[in-house]
Amino acid sequence: MTSRNDNTDLPANGSNVADSPARPGASAGRLSRRGLLQWTGVGLGAAGTGLLPGLAPSAQAAASQPPQETSTQTAVPGFSGSRSAGLVAPSFDPIRPPAVPLAVRSPYLSTWLDADLPAGHWPVFWTGHTTAMTGVIRVDGTNFLFLGAPNVPDHPLSRGVLQRSLTLTATRSEFVFAAGGVQLTLTFLSPVEPGDLRRQSMPLSYVIADVRSFDGKAHDVSLYFDISGEWASGDVGTKIRWSQQQLSGAGGTTATSLSFTPDSPGVLKENGDMAAWGTVVWSATNRPGLSWQIGSDTSVRATALAGHALADSADTRQPRPINDSWPVFAFRFDLGSVQGSTRALLSIGHVREPAVSYLGEQLPPLWKSYWSSWQDMAAFFHSDATAAQKRTAALDHKVRTEATAAGGAKYAALCALSLRQAYAGTELVSRNGKPWAFLKEISSDGNVSTIDVTYPAMPVFLYLDPQYLGLILEPLFDYAENGGWPKKFAEHDLGSSYPDASGHNDGNEEDMPVEESANMVLMTAAYLARSSSATAAAFASAHYTILKQWADYLVDNALDPGYQNQTDDFTGFIAHSANLALKGILAIGAMAQIATVAGRSSDSTHYGSTARDYVGQWVDKAQDTDKDHLKLAYDQPGTWSLKYNGYPDSLLGLNLVPREVARKEGDWYLSQANQFGIPLDPRHSYTKGDWEMWTAAWLRDHPVCELLISALYQFAHTSPSRAPFTDWYDTAANTQNGFQARPVVGGVFALLSLRR
Repeated sequence: MTSRNDNTDLPANGSNVADSPARPGASAGRLSRRGLLQWTGVGLGAAGTGLLPGLAPSAQAAASQPPQETSTQTAVPGFSGSRSAGLVAPSFDPIRPPAVPLAVRSPYLSTWLDADLPAGHWPVFWTGHTTAMTGVIRVDGTNFLFLGAPNVPDHPLSRGVLQRSLTLTATRSEFVFAAGGVQLTLTFLSPVEPGDLRRQSMPLSYVIADVRSFDGKAHDVSLYFDISGEWASGDVGTKIRWSQQQLSGAGGTTATSLSFTPDSPGVLKENGDMAAWGTVVWSATNRPGLSWQIGSDTSVRATALAGHALADSADTRQPRPINDSWPVFAFRFDLGSVQGSTRALLSIGHVREPAVSYLGEQLPPLWKSYWSSWQDMAAFFHSDATAAQKRTAALDHKVRTEATAAGGAKYAALCALSLRQAYAGTELVSRNGKPWAFLKEISSDGNVSTIDVTYPAMPVFLYLDPQYLGLILEPLFDYAENGGWPKKFAEHDLGSSYPDASGHNDGNEEDMPVEESANMVLMTAAYLARSSSATAAAFASAHYTILKQWADYLVDNALDPGYQNQTDDFTGFIAHSANLALKGILAIGAMAQIATVAGRSSDSTHYGSTARDYVGQWVDKAQDTDKDHLKLAYDQPGTWSLKYNGYPDSLLGLNLVPREVARKEGDWYLSQANQFGIPLDPRHSYTKGDWEMWTAAWLRDHPVCELLISALYQFAHTSPSRAPFTDWYDTAANTQNGFQARPVVGGVFALLSLRR
């Protein structure tokens, strides 16, 4: 008897259909979230938000809770132990996320909770594909569910923990639960390690469970965790094989690791946006009372729910399909009598080799430059846990305090929501012994290192780690200079489908001539401004020829762009775009700065004077009839658009846009605001959150800055669209319009990036 493969309509891991909504993408033939969203043009409001899982009504209750200035790390609201205390709704500090980031570390380690409460809900990959993780705490003989939605025959899980709070920081999601006189603090920590390439290269994430008695009594406690084979593939019919290893790290740290991988891997291929090759690594730091087992979900879970240690054994019937008796990979921690505090430490990861292909050359992940095997890396990760918690706590504090100073508590909340997602869209590789970084255009085209996706993400890297931006730029320059790109303007991306950076040597791609050329020049200037003088001079000189080629293209085409595509391609091609022209003109001004760094003084003078001349013409061409705002396009009077491309003027200190023009734009935007933001332009009610934050940074001294921050916060905090933070949403309906989990949310850091 199996738990769920008898009926293909059953949700993942034996969930009761009545208790757990069917998850799109969890089995063949279902409508995937990606299929619902991608290029529909209608948005969730029209498509029906009821098609998405986890649309919890608790969002409305959460909306009334203001963000807190400080984190509720261990405080438990209403934690009196009384019966009535259990009826208190959980608190959310500083925001109720549209989806809670759990293990969010790389394009293929991206698991979320699309609900407020983990008890009764399966974690999912960003697409909505179930990546099941089960958590049960047993207190004095009673089982309490705190994570997942398992259905185990003859072992009903009628009790769930009482969730007291969810605290979100830049690197962690921390749940506090109560069960039978015990407090359980469950922390999902995905480290972000600015300036530390070795640690940043590790595609691993921590799961930390802290247990203590809160009623003064000793309690007999055990913890049970498992994950399913669904973490290995987007197709539950995929055959997987598994193994168990013992890991040894520094300081005497040891861990037990359960790993599994597709039996017939599709190297450098995807299945439902998940990697079709590589190994899922699920490990636990060894401690007294730890047991493990690999086997059918119903049998392994039944053992734990009966209060028994696991068998320390692996099912021998392998390889087999993920949905054949649903193998799970389980750990049980018998914590014994608990009165003080005790901890269980686990980690989850996805390791692949090769990581990507660049023009036919397979590139290894950068972590291979530091460890010979994933086992050694995982052992280090466990031995480094205490230090990692200290480093990430310091980073969390830095982001919170500096973001609050820059834009207030709501802005700090948006930064906390965005950081892991932004970095997880990228990964580090090694090419000829040198580090490079690649970026995936998640949930839209799936391209490799798309320039106009890298560009909106840029602020987070400028703020935290300019070196990382340089590593992202390197392959983009290499392809244009050495890879066979045939056109005089910059390429759109390095390949149509991640992780295969096969290029476009035939010139057949989604051309955005002014857009991408300007993006590359502007990103380079920003990177140089935040690098040491020696690094900046070397970088500018090394790439000066191609940068000048792109800048000269802009001199010829940016003042009045022809009928071209641009980054907001879902709005269609446009001619005479005022916003696109602004970007190109500012890029010409940025080229003057690059020329100065490269020691080309005459070029600097030329580009600087050209930019000043063009911006004066731009103001005249873009002014609407009443001269109270700027048009969408030169030939479209009575229109307007969000001029987010003004942000580089502030970022680079170009000061090309007249202040009075900027002030009038801010005034106009205030008059066009909807309840949840300002539309991109009057053709639609949707907007882009990243561009709103770019606009807020550009107009940081105008009241519209505060409005934009507050509106985006309210959308993220209250929207019924439960998906990883979207950048494309409807400002009137408060719903996701498309896209999710994209690295472009790094644009939220635009205000912080102005700090030098």
